[in-house]
Amino acid sequence: LEHILADNCAMQLVRAPKQFDVIVTDNLFGDILSDAAAMLTGSLGMLPSAALGAAGKPGLYEPIHGSAPDIAGQGVANPLAAILSFEMALRLSLGRADLADKLSTAVKAALDKGARTRDLGGAMGTRAMGDAVLAAL
Repeated sequence: LEHILADNCAMQLVRAPKQFDVIVTDNLFGDILSDAAAMLTGSLGMLPSAALGAAGKPGLYEPIHGSAPDIAGQGVANPLAAILSFEMALRLSLGRADLADKLSTAVKAALDKGARTRDLGGAMGTRAMGDAVLAAL
């Protein structure tokens, strides 16, 4: 465990991102830091999140980008953050690390085979990206 101020954390994310495994913060700083961290992955569409409370209580899992109202209904959103949020739920709240591992591996396999939505420089839509992950399962 290391405590760090938010401004230094933002700098450290850019300077040496591999030093972090988990960052725990309040909503305000979490929003700021997750946007900075998104550039390390190439897109906000790649980042899942979890709001966890007391042990044994369910968490809230969602993509860090929220509902992306600017592209809602267009079929162009990257579904991977939502899929990976479910992977976190399987692992952290549902006690199914085995299924979480399979889902994580399928996402990696789809990306390794070149599946990309437009936020990642590709041309796939939401459904096609989801289908690529399903095919890898």
